[in-house]
Amino acid sequence: MKKRFLLIAQPNSYRIAPYIKAAINLDLDVLIASEGKHSLITEVHAGLHINLHDLEESLATILKASEKNPFTGVMGSDDSTVELAAMVAEKLRLPHNSPLSAKISRRKDLARAHLASGMCPVPLHCLIDLSQPLGQQIAGLPFPCVIKPLNMSASRGVIRANDKEEFITACKRISAIIADATDEFEQTHVLVEDYIDGIEIAFEGYLHEGKLNPLTIFDKPDPLTGPFFEETIYITPTSLEKPLQEKINHIVQKACIAYGLTTGPVHAELRIDKNQNPWLLEVASRTIGGDCARILDTGKGLNLEALTIALAMGETLPVEDTTELYRGVMMIPIKKQGLLKRTEGILAARKVKHIDSIEIIIPTGHELIPLPEGNQYLGYIFATADTNEAVIDAIRRAYELLDFVINPVFKLTNT
Repeated sequence: MKKRFLLIAQPNSYRIAPYIKAAINLDLDVLIASEGKHSLITEVHAGLHINLHDLEESLATILKASEKNPFTGVMGSDDSTVELAAMVAEKLRLPHNSPLSAKISRRKDLARAHLASGMCPVPLHCLIDLSQPLGQQIAGLPFPCVIKPLNMSASRGVIRANDKEEFITACKRISAIIADATDEFEQTHVLVEDYIDGIEIAFEGYLHEGKLNPLTIFDKPDPLTGPFFEETIYITPTSLEKPLQEKINHIVQKACIAYGLTTGPVHAELRIDKNQNPWLLEVASRTIGGDCARILDTGKGLNLEALTIALAMGETLPVEDTTELYRGVMMIPIKKQGLLKRTEGILAARKVKHIDSIEIIIPTGHELIPLPEGNQYLGYIFATADTNEAVIDAIRRAYELLDFVINPVFKLTNT
């Protein structure tokens, strides 16, 4: 009988398909636990239906399902599911991070507090209660600063404010975004931190038996200066000097210790200031989001999803990067709100030299919502070349050839 693996995921997660593929390649029977009773995704519809807004109820449902056919591993696909996965693994005595460390990794306020107490380099920060008058709370705040929801991903709700007027306007906008949060504290509080001027990079690695193993550092060639922080291009390998890379690895390991993380994937975001000092922005106990992990899959060595599944079963896989080429991906941003009517220029864009593939993942007729209210991308542009400059140039030229035809949205209101 095949080993049974449990993947806990949001019903619309981009990560479901690659994890299913990796599990099949590992000869595992994978079960999806999600809110998906009426999902159009077969594996979600046929999977275990849980209430992701009620951790205790979901835990009970999963434990009951494990009685008949035990799981050999469990994991969450993204920030919103890692805590539940840790709770399940703890009860079933499977390899896992503690539920508390998983919670810390997805809650920005808790994360900042543990990083600061662990002497990790984090921006100056504080909590703001949006249910109370802002006047006294913002006295003495450094400007520019960045305001962030406590528990959202893909830069949703993240806004830079350069002065008090912009701060108050941003808080009103964020208040509407977080109004549907399930936790009352998360509905009323935001994190405010000093804006670090500099370049931004992403770190990808994994923990096995408490030891951090770096996989790569991604360069982000597009400046992320605000007022919103839209991810676009990632390039690997990094152009950073080796001593700085080693410093980043050390800081991320220190952050994992501060959180209490011991196993599984680690995705971190850092800023590097003009003095070459790295500052932690995020350390998550998950892989890189969306479909971006594909640029780490050379077809011969590393497959990030397979490695992550193995770690959740207390195992590891050999990691061997067999290519010296530069690889890149662009998360195609949503620039305009409306209904996507069609995408033009794809054939021409795919013919650009060094472009591997272009995938539009938002279906025609879907409503597009830009940042900071939205949290999606139109799709991905993948490229491979022998220099990072060639990768960046190919991606930019391909993107310029794409034209997204968007119709306005007309919503009926009662008068």
